[in-house]
Formats: sequence, structure tokens, C-alpha cells
Amino acid sequence: MPSDQTMIMGIFAVLFTLLVWGRIRYDLVAFGALVIAAILGLVPTQDVFSGFGHPAVAIIALVLIISRGLVGSGAIEILAARLLDSERPLPFHIAVMAVVGAGLSAVINNVAALALLMPLDIDTATKAKRSVSKSLMPLSFATILGGMITLIGTPPNIVIAAYRQDVLGEPFGMFDFAPVGLTVAIVGIAFVSLLGWRLLPKREGAFEQETAFAEGRYIAELRVSDKSIADTATVAGLYPLADDHDVHILGLVRGGKRLQGFAANRRIRAGDFVVVEGEPKSIEAFMGQGALEFSGSEKHSGRVTSGGLTLSEAIVPEGARIAGRTARGLKLLYRHSVTLLGVSRNGQRFTDRVRLLTIKPGDVLLLLGDAERNAAAATFLGVLPLEGRKTQVVQRSKAGLSIVIFLAAIGTAVLGWVSLPVALAAAVISLVAVGLISGNEVYGSIEWKVIVLLASLIPLAEAFERSGGAKLIASQILSITDGFPAWVSLLALMIVTMTLSDFLNNVATTLIAAPIAIGMAAATSTNPDAWLMTVAVAASCAFLTPIGHKNNTIILGPGGYRFGDYWRMGLLLEVLVVVVALPTILIVWPL
Repeated sequence: MPSDQTMIMGIFAVLFTLLVWGRIRYDLVAFGALVIAAILGLVPTQDVFSGFGHPAVAIIALVLIISRGLVGSGAIEILAARLLDSERPLPFHIAVMAVVGAGLSAVINNVAALALLMPLDIDTATKAKRSVSKSLMPLSFATILGGMITLIGTPPNIVIAAYRQDVLGEPFGMFDFAPVGLTVAIVGIAFVSLLGWRLLPKREGAFEQETAFAEGRYIAELRVSDKSIADTATVAGLYPLADDHDVHILGLVRGGKRLQGFAANRRIRAGDFVVVEGEPKSIEAFMGQGALEFSGSEKHSGRVTSGGLTLSEAIVPEGARIAGRTARGLKLLYRHSVTLLGVSRNGQRFTDRVRLLTIKPGDVLLLLGDAERNAAAATFLGVLPLEGRKTQVVQRSKAGLSIVIFLAAIGTAVLGWVSLPVALAAAVISLVAVGLISGNEVYGSIEWKVIVLLASLIPLAEAFERSGGAKLIASQILSITDGFPAWVSLLALMIVTMTLSDFLNNVATTLIAAPIAIGMAAATSTNPDAWLMTVAVAASCAFLTPIGHKNNTIILGPGGYRFGDYWRMGLLLEVLVVVVALPTILIVWPL
């Protein structure tokens, strides 16, 4: 065996071991392997950082940014919320969520799709008084399946398309994955909806274990606009929307005074303030979908519709500047362009105006402004921000605009007017220009660990292929399946790739398996597209462990799952994927 081949296979063996071990960040492991390979001369000096400029890396980064913009516009949330109903039978609910999740994953990153739908699923489970563990894993698996439908739905498809361009001169198109991916997704969704969820145990998730403090409810005031009263004439007319978002309407403020009681039958007018009680995300959703505004919105230069606003939570310690004083007395809005939207006081209700309320130590404040101003205001007030307790204000008025921008980017790429990376880059610029994404959010949206992992593995995979390592593994698989039809070798490649993906990052699995697939295609003189499509499908289907796909990791805590829970449903699903995907590939991409 040549020395270069020995060394590169040794590096990959160590790489696999460390990735499965999981004690060291996977991006650092991959980057370290790249540096060692460069020192040993396995990767040419000029190619060490070539992965960072690879089209696949650019596409993944741009898709993550666009996903952030689509979520921030409320386009996806509005669609999903209209399809949810806590009174539906569980199988029907799972089916609806799975279809929505798969559909979203086809057009935005599947991690973003899950992040959007998971709170909705948890909220629905809470209202239905059932364990979220029965529905959360089917949702995760559905978003993984949906990502297989299009080029941009999941990183393995992007990597495979770029690899095809490198070896065959032309990439896969946006919808080349659809025939196989859609077939697998339909069958997979049917399985998780009808049978799969029944195999899962009832678990108490992390969200069900949170304390009352963690679920702090705030009393806030929301201003009525002309749009707010278009479909409702009384306060009671807002009750159905409030119930949908788990928000309680406590009363009405008019002319600076709180009306007696709940004012349920009072006609509301533009300029009135609706007093509500709820959690930050619930208040934000109720405000957005009810076309309500917050006090002092004009002081934010219209930023409630131009981007950048967040809800931040902060606790008032002893000795804080605001303790014993009011937000208006400190001129919080005038000095910092930050609104005190709500106050939480150990579950106590109060009748004072929020901005006129004398703040006490132990109160938790709900501040609304852009992230930097919220931080500056917290310092000025002497309060302590609660880490990880921030809620983005959704710009629902720009939902249609965000969809138009995204569809225009996809359309121009599909028509061949510009390349996909350029089209997606133009979409990012457009989203920034219309205020749907701030400059900080552009960089904050990117999963840099994934980018470094991919950029490090691309030169390593090329070195692996140059050394003959891919051909060696391909020949081993072919020797085992010698004497059998070519589709048996295809089946073996699918099983090997799928198994690797259950324990390794799907990008890493794709980059290793793709050269093997091309080697097997060459050895058997068969259609390379069938082999590449097999790798794309198999690398995306990681259902046996919580580490195989990021979506599986995300649901681990909220669903209360254990490591061994995944195979209960995942094993049968992977078998089903193999049974369905292989003949579909052979029909669409015949050998």
C-alpha cells in the first residue's frame, strides 16, 4: 500500500474515532486533521483553504441566512400556525405537522424548519395535555425527509451536486432530487404518522419540567391600531386570538386610564391599549397577528417593521437604578429608544400603567429594542439580563416580500440565468436591503462550525481520492458483492453510507462516500448518477441516534428522549427508506 494512502486512511480513521467520541468539537477535529494532512504533504499548500471558497460551502451559508430572513418575516409561522389545532387526533396532528415540516425543509434549511415548528408542536401538546415525546421525533424525522426533495433542502444534496460538477462537469439541478426524495418523504411521513409514533415511549420533556420562573408571565400593554379593529369591535373579539397564543386579556386603557374590570364588552378604538398577560413569545405572536403595536413604536424609527427588534428579559437586583422608580421617570424610551413592554412580579397582577409602575427588586423586565440598545439600557437601569432569554420580533408585514425575494432567487437559478450561489447571494442582499436581516444577523445566522467542518473536509476528501483510498474501499465492496447484479453493490453502498451517517456528521459522510460511489460506478461501467443519488439519500437518513443529524440532537432535551429511543422508530424507517429508495433510484436513474 502506498505511503500516502496509508497516511490519509490513518488520518481518516482517527478523524472518525474522534467524531464518534464526540468529546472534541467536530469542526476543530476536522480542521486539525486538515492541518496534519498539509504538514505531511497530503494536501498541497495552495489547496489547504480551498474548501472555504467551494460552491457547496457558499450555498450552505447563504441558505442559512435566507432561512433566517424567511422565519423573521413570519411567512412560515403564519402558514404553520393556521394548520395547527390542539383538538385534532394525535395521528392527524402528526401527519399535518410532518407534511408542513417536510414542505418547509424542501425550501429552507431543515434545521431552521424544525426550530420554527418545534415550539408550535410543544405548545399544541401542552394544550392537548399529552406527552410531546409522541410527536416531536416524528416532526424531526419529517424535516429530515423533506430536505431530500430539493438541492437546498439538506447539505448532502448540495455537496453531491457540487461533487458531480467536479467529476462530471455539470451539477445536479434544483429539482433533480425531487423524484427520489419526494417518494421517500411521502412513504416516510405515512410511516411516522400511522405507525412510528406508536413505537415511542411517553417521556417528560425539558419544557414540561421548567419552573414557574422559567415560564415567567408578563403584564404588557399593546396599542390598538386601525388594522387591529378591522375585524373586531370589542375587547371580547380579541379573545379567540388570545386563546390561540395562550395570552390573557386583562383590560383596556383609554385616555391614559385603565377601565374597570376586563372591559370585555367595550368597543375598542385606535389609540387604546390592550392589557395582556403572557410569556414573551406568546405576547409577540399575539401582537403581530393581531396587528397591535407597542407603546413608543414611533420612537424606534419604525423598526417594528424594518427589522432588528428583540424582546430581552432582565431581573432587577437590589440597588438597581430603576428600583423604586418608573420607566417614564428615567426617560428610558427617550434616552435609549427602548420600551419597557412588560413586567413580571412573581405572578402578581397590577393595575398601574407599565411605564408608570414603580419597579421593585426581584421584578423581571421585558425590554423591547434592538439588541445593542437593550444591552445599553440594561446597563443604564442596573438590571441583569437573563442569558438566552431573547425573542425576535417577527416582521409579519413583510412576509409576502420575503417569499417573492426567495422565489425570484430560485427561479433565476432554475432558468439558468445565474448560478445558484449568485442567486442566493442576491437574495441575501435583498433581504438586508429591505430590513429583514440586520448586518449582525447575516453572520449570526451562519452555523460556522458546519462551515469549518465542510471547508476542512473538502481538501481531505480530495486527498483521499487522489491517494486511491476511495478506489480501495470501492473495490472491497465490489469484491464482497462479486457475482451479484450491480444493484446489489448499490444496496451495499446505501447501507454502509446510512450506517456511517448515523454516527458521523452527514456532510462528512457525504464527502467520504461520494468518491467511493464514483469509483464503484467506474468499476461497474454503470451510470454514476445512480450511485451519487444513493449517497445523497443514504447520507441524509440518520434516524438511529441523536448524534447522526442536528435535528435529532435538538429534540433530545425538549422531548425528554434517551439515546436508545431513536432506534425504536428509526430502525424501521431506515429499512423502509432502503426498500423504497433503491428501486426508485433504479427507475429514475437507471444503471
